[in-house]
Amino acid sequence: MYRLTVRDHVMVAHSLRGAVFGPAQGLHGATYVVDATFGRPELDEDGIVVDIGRAAEQLAAVLADLGYRNLDDEPAFAGKNTTTEFLAREIFDRLVAAIRAGRLGEGARGLVFVRITLTESPVAWASYEGSV
Repeated sequence: MYRLTVRDHVMVAHSLRGAVFGPAQGLHGATYVVDATFGRPELDEDGIVVDIGRAAEQLAAVLADLGYRNLDDEPAFAGKNTTTEFLAREIFDRLVAAIRAGRLGEGARGLVFVRITLTESPVAWASYEGSV
C-alpha cells in the first residue's frame, strides 16, 4: 500500500461535558497538528498517490472552516463533545467529501483510504481511518 501524508494545524476553543474530562470541562483552547494520510494499492498514471499540493490545499480548506472558532458555538456540533477523536472523524468526513467532489483531482479517485491524525501533545494523539 502506498501512502502520502500532508500536515497542517488548527487552533480551536471548546469545552467537554462529563466528569471524565476533569478541567477540560471548562472552556479551553487546543492546537492540533493534523496529519492527513492518503493510501492506494497502486500509484496513479503519474506515479503518485495524490497531488501533494491539492491534498495540502484541501486539508487547509477543511481546517479553515474549523479554526479560530469556539466549537461549542457551532450549530453542527450542538450536543456533541468535540473530543480529539470526534474531530478526527469530522475532518475525515469533510476531506473525503472533497475527494468525492473531485477537488483533489481525477487521480484521487483511486484512493482507497484516508487516515486523519490529530496530535494534541507530544505524548497524545488520536486518529480516524476509513475507506474513501
